[in-house]
Amino acid sequence: MKRERLGSRLGFIMLSAGCAIGCGNVWKFPWMTGQFGGGGFVLVYILCLLLLGLPVMTMEFTVGRASQKSPVKMFQTLQKPGQKWGFMGYVALVGNFSLMAFYTVVCGWIINYFCKFLTGQTADLGFGPMITNPGLNVTFLAVTVVVAFVVLSFNLQGGLERVTKYMMVVLLGLMVLLAGHSLMLPGAKEGIAFYLVPDFSKIDGSVIVGAMNQAFFTLSLGIGSMAIFGSYIDKERSLLGESVNVIVLDTLVALLAGFIMFPACFSYGLEVGAGPSLLFDTMAAVFNNMAGGRWWGTLFFLFMVFAAMSTVLAVCENILAMTRDLFGWSRPKGSLICGILVFLLGLTTALGYSVLSFQPFAEGSAWLDFWDFIVSTNALPVGALVFSLFCCYNFGWGWDNFVKEANAGKGLQVKPWMKPLFSYLVPAVVLFLYVYGLATFQWH
Repeated sequence: MKRERLGSRLGFIMLSAGCAIGCGNVWKFPWMTGQFGGGGFVLVYILCLLLLGLPVMTMEFTVGRASQKSPVKMFQTLQKPGQKWGFMGYVALVGNFSLMAFYTVVCGWIINYFCKFLTGQTADLGFGPMITNPGLNVTFLAVTVVVAFVVLSFNLQGGLERVTKYMMVVLLGLMVLLAGHSLMLPGAKEGIAFYLVPDFSKIDGSVIVGAMNQAFFTLSLGIGSMAIFGSYIDKERSLLGESVNVIVLDTLVALLAGFIMFPACFSYGLEVGAGPSLLFDTMAAVFNNMAGGRWWGTLFFLFMVFAAMSTVLAVCENILAMTRDLFGWSRPKGSLICGILVFLLGLTTALGYSVLSFQPFAEGSAWLDFWDFIVSTNALPVGALVFSLFCCYNFGWGWDNFVKEANAGKGLQVKPWMKPLFSYLVPAVVLFLYVYGLATFQWH
């Protein structure tokens, strides 16, 4: 099957950034920042992006470009005779399906809020009533999945690349507008202080583990979501530089999300540590109590729709590419079958607060927490560890092969002095924090 190609470098950067930019930036990052004490978490998160996220993203892009395969086949393609790295391809497939099992539902929640603000039906909005309404959840899950796989059924340049480029440009414009508005609110100064001034007394092991998992989650690292886009590009540009571009865009969006939410929370006296409902209950309350709030809320949830859908499209493209590599399906056939599978898995989360109630961990946990545990706590850090071992050691692909491919083209190069960072620091820190995270996880 001939490998499809992206039409431009901009398309590659926007598509990769679109995969990284999503609910992890504008839903999960703000509520984790609120729960983990503000500025200290932000500081550790940025350090994790630079020291762990950047090397792992470079390795993912490199493995994808060198193999010219989807994640399910790329390790098999590059491994040396007798090696057994191919299992990681199937871990990536499971990880991507698990991510979409809850991410498509969260995207549906955001589409619902956008529709409510657009039509002015905001008086009875609430996170609790929404997630316990099975009909509403299934309807918007179906909308999300159908839109995603209809776009993906077209060829790569005409479907995914074209749609994502426009969505990313509009998203960034909307975020700058909304952040500017929030910074003009009367309580903005206190919100910014909470958000940007670190309180070092609040930084502990749980904060560091949370920041690492969030860095991998927001960049979609460890399960091949970035590697697939590496397989769609040529060798005109080196991959460390391209990784920097994607991470800068991703971090910009995450920081802008905080500039939108925390000044608004402090201005209206709302709880910054509200958790997953922060985006929905807190921001809805903000918009319902400000002049022109219906239209500001419509703009806010429109940019949220763009952010969430960009990731849904990118990860579903990864799922589609892997299944097509395995079974040789055409794009339309693969889109239909994968769409049905994603929808059926998503039903667990969509109905998990009502007719399919399930508490896998502590009281109050649900299917969403189960799928997030598989992805954020396990698949992402384990995948990042595997990429670093595979690329840096001779029992895998090897450092020399990795550097040769990563440095092909113009742009920032992987230098010899970086080898200890890639080979020792990344795997050691990821392994330690992964084990620590499991040991301290709230199982009951």
